[in-house]
Amino acid sequence: MIKFNAANLDQLVDSINKNSIHMDEYFERLFNLHETTKNYPPFNLVTVSKVESRLEIALAGFRKAEVNVYTQDGKLFVEGQREDTETDTEYVHRGMAQRSFTRSWTLAEDTEVRSVEFEDGLLSIVMGRIVPDHHQKKVWF
Repeated sequence: MIKFNAANLDQLVDSINKNSIHMDEYFERLFNLHETTKNYPPFNLVTVSKVESRLEIALAGFRKAEVNVYTQDGKLFVEGQREDTETDTEYVHRGMAQRSFTRSWTLAEDTEVRSVEFEDGLLSIVMGRIVPDHHQKKVWF
């Protein structure tokens, strides 16, 4: 048995690639997890049930028309388009972010977005696992 570590990561990737068919997408997701993610906007990931979760994203100051939510290639994207408005206001401290952003999360293959709501500066995205029929509970009596 070969043990892999950071020193021989290239050997691990080569070994996996030789023995996988149609698995490129999975490995691309796995090896791209190290990409840096921004800390803005802040979010919570809440467990609703065993098969459902809710992503809550704080978007204070954004209007619904300035926010885009979409899925593509197994990822969930949230974008906020905000124009920096110049004002004559002189700030002692400006701690509220007023910038555009793009944030993404990789979704599991069996996860779907079920609802998206935006209210009072809080974006709420409910996601759930798709449970195949053969895995669902069946009651006969």
